[in-house]
Amino acid sequence: MNLTVNGEPRSFQALASVAELVAALGLDGRKVAVERNLEIVPRSAYGRTALADGDQIEIVHFIGGG
Repeated sequence: MNLTVNGEPRSFQALASVAELVAALGLDGRKVAVERNLEIVPRSAYGRTALADGDQIEIVHFIGGG
């Protein structure tokens, strides 16, 4: 499967959902926001939001600090 993640073309083995992509990237799903094809994916929908070849994905990491 070919996706564009944060503007970079990436190839993955078959991924069924946004949750699987987040896990494949080694990210904590509680600390990221994901946009798929210009639409925000609610965290509660990561597991049921299907990915398709050619999807455009943007991932933003939350960081803390003072």
